[in-house]
Parts: sequence; C-alpha cells; structure tokens
Amino acid sequence: MAVMGGVEAGFPSVTPTVGSVWPRPLAWETRDTYYVIRPDAFKFVPSTGSCTILTEALKRYESTMFNNTRGNKMSTGEEWEVKNEFRGYLDAVKVDISICEDHPHENMDESYVIELSPSYIGNGTIAANTVWGVLRGLESFSQLLVPAGSSFTINVTAIADEPRFSYRGLMLDTARHFLPVSKLKENLDLMAMNKLNVFHWHLVDDQSFPYESVAFPDLSKLGAYSSSHVYSAADVADIVEYARLRGIRVLPEFDTPGHTQSWGPGQPGLLTTCYTNSTPDGTFGPIDPANDANYDFLKSFFTEVTQRFPDHYVHLGGDEVDFSCWKSNPNITQFMAQHNITGDYSKLEEVYVKKLLDIVANLPTKNGYFVWQEVFDNGVDIAKDTVVHVWKNENVPAAWKKELDQVTGAGYQTVLSSCWYLNYISYGVDWHKYYECDPQEFNVGSYFDFGGPKLVLLKLGDATPQGNTGNS
Repeated sequence: MAVMGGVEAGFPSVTPTVGSVWPRPLAWETRDTYYVIRPDAFKFVPSTGSCTILTEALKRYESTMFNNTRGNKMSTGEEWEVKNEFRGYLDAVKVDISICEDHPHENMDESYVIELSPSYIGNGTIAANTVWGVLRGLESFSQLLVPAGSSFTINVTAIADEPRFSYRGLMLDTARHFLPVSKLKENLDLMAMNKLNVFHWHLVDDQSFPYESVAFPDLSKLGAYSSSHVYSAADVADIVEYARLRGIRVLPEFDTPGHTQSWGPGQPGLLTTCYTNSTPDGTFGPIDPANDANYDFLKSFFTEVTQRFPDHYVHLGGDEVDFSCWKSNPNITQFMAQHNITGDYSKLEEVYVKKLLDIVANLPTKNGYFVWQEVFDNGVDIAKDTVVHVWKNENVPAAWKKELDQVTGAGYQTVLSSCWYLNYISYGVDWHKYYECDPQEFNVGSYFDFGGPKLVLLKLGDATPQGNTGNS
C-alpha cells in the first residue's frame, strides 16, 4: 500500500465540513453573503399545529442547535454588521407542509426545499409536501449553521433536495452483541443526521434471542444471554416511536430456517434433530420443515411481530441454511419422499420458505417481506412482491453486480448491502471504497428501486456508535 504524508496516495485528506449539508443535496446554491441567527430571538413558524411529528421535531432541533447558547448575553453584532456580506438577522423560518402522515413508509416523499433569500430579510422557508421532507429539511438547515460567539451565521442559500434511493438503511445486530436501548437511540439520532430512513433490526440469531414475545415468553427466557439482555414489549415500542418521530422505519428481522439455535430451548420440536450413525447426537439444525406444528407456531409468532412493528415489511432471512442436519434426519428423508423431492434439499427449503411467506402474506396486517439472496439463488419459487436482499461478495463488485442484474431481471425489487460492511476491521484510509460503490452501476432492471443499507453486525467491538463516521 502506497502511503504519502500519512494518507494513501491518490486519495485526498478529509477534514470535517463547516456549514455544509450532508449528504450533498440534489440542487444547492449558496452565496458568500450571510444572515446572523440570534438563538434567543429565533423561532420556527410552522404552518400547522396539529402535526405531532412536526411539533416534536421543531422542539428537538431548537434544542440541539441552540442548547448551549440560549440564555447567554446576546451578541451586539458589531463585528458582522460592518461587513459587506452581512444581510441582516434571520429571526424566523417558516415551516410549510401539506401532508402529515403518522408512520414512515416505503413510498414516503422526503423531498424538501430551503430558501434563505437575500430579498426577504429576516425570514426563511423550509417547505415540503410531507412531514418526512420537513424532517430532512430541518436536518439540512441545522447543518448550515456556523457558530459565531453566542450566535450563528448562515449563508444565503437555496436548496431543492430529494433522496436518490427510497431505502437508505443501517443494520444493527443485537443478537451477537446486545445493545441497550439508549445506544440504539444514539444510533437512530446518527441515522437522522445522515438522512438514513430504515433501521434494519437484526434482533435474534444463533447466539441469543433477546426479543421478548408475550405469546412465547420462553423464547427469550431460555434463549437470551440473560434476563437483563432482553428487549421487552415496552422497549420495542419505545424504539419504534423514537424512530417514527425521526422519519425512520424499523424493519425487524427474524432469520429462519437457519440461524435459529437460540430459538430451540424455548420452543421444543422447532429445530431439526441431527443424527449420527442413525442415532440422535444431541445437536440441532435449522427449523424442522416436516413438523406441521412448527407452522402453527410461526403463524402465531409473526402475528405478534407484525402487531409490534407497524412497517409494511418484515425481514424473514433465509441465508446460510446448512442442509447437513436435514440430510441426517430420517423423518426429513421420509417427508421428502412423500413430496417427491428426495435428495433435493433446495426444494425442501422451498417448501419451508413458501409456507412461511404465505403465512406472513395472509396475516391480518398483510405484510410484505424481505429475504436474503440465497433464497433467490437456490431457485426458490417466491412471489414477485418479495424484496431480495443482496449481501454477498463484498470484495468482488462484478459478482454482486451480476446478482443485482439477475434479481432485477427476474422482476424483483432489491436492496444492496454487499459494499458496506462497517464492522470489518481495516487500517489506513478506507472511506473511499464505500463511496466507489454505486448501487446503480449495473444493468438496471425495471424493478430496481430501493438502494442499500450499511451493515453493522457488531461481531467485534462495543456499544459505542461512532458519531463522526458519517461526515468524515
């Protein structure tokens, strides 16, 4: 690796920006002329007082922008008033919305405009069709402020912005490393700062089952690391509400039929019994697709899940299914013979996946679903409204581009995660590889829509979010 002056050759050093918007807006015009904001004189003027999300957002942004300056002696302004670039005091910003929705969703309109015109001294405007656009506009406005003593300067600015992708997510794995609610909220705050809009919550896995089910309490009692490493129903509701107020969807993932070792102790009969030399060997494999009672359990379990999480989608996993235990089990062998799929374990997986997708699709909430790419790769016949989540081949761009081409060409919507594994340890300058990954840099099919999340599996490290990562 070539290094020059402490920085990899070919890549510039990066310093934090001041008074700049992140991510860069679609259209942005700014001038050297500026206004001064005096915290004790400034106010947002909303077009409606009946939108709770807007009301809470205005309180939140006034607090975060001015918390350390309000109440201080107001600056006299002599320094800036004599400068030619000074255009006056910005004491009010009108906040206009047309629609106040209750819950963020996959088709929400996040576009907004900001106008701080030199012609309307003392007033600015943040306008959007929906409250979600206003949230993104407020974040951009807060990033334009530059501290100036106990006041702030803000350049004359015009912004028209909308996201490039409707799905911009962060995945956190709380099964391998439990994260307290306070840390999840810190990450949600960081997501809002970076205008990410989907919290992909990988709740459970082989390692632990920290999700408390009211219908099946033994799942967490026997599957969590301890009783203090569990998300109660109140905790889940708290996270969902905290995210909602920031325009962030919560996409819960319950990965099956593999990655389910922690489910087994709390639900006897759920997992496949593994055999060695025709004798049970005391180990267990994926969920047993031959046990009809398991589908009754899954229906009850996901009924509760979809009532807890208001998002239209639930992530059903389907990755890394190890067939070896299924191959060893005589009941599975008999089941496959009865269904004329002897020896074809991808077809056995298909039997399970199709039943699960049918269960979820026919719940009272009529949910949509995500699956990991292996479900598609294994040839499972899945409904066209399935979202296929591409995650493999992070170091082989040609491979994930080919996967996207195949998935979208088959008529499925897709989400890409292959390029953005933030949990991997690396040294030196590595930021450029995340920016070099373009989700649309392939033969885009007509069904390509979503974009991609960043993945934080937390297989290594602690619960501390890196607050400067997004803007570095």
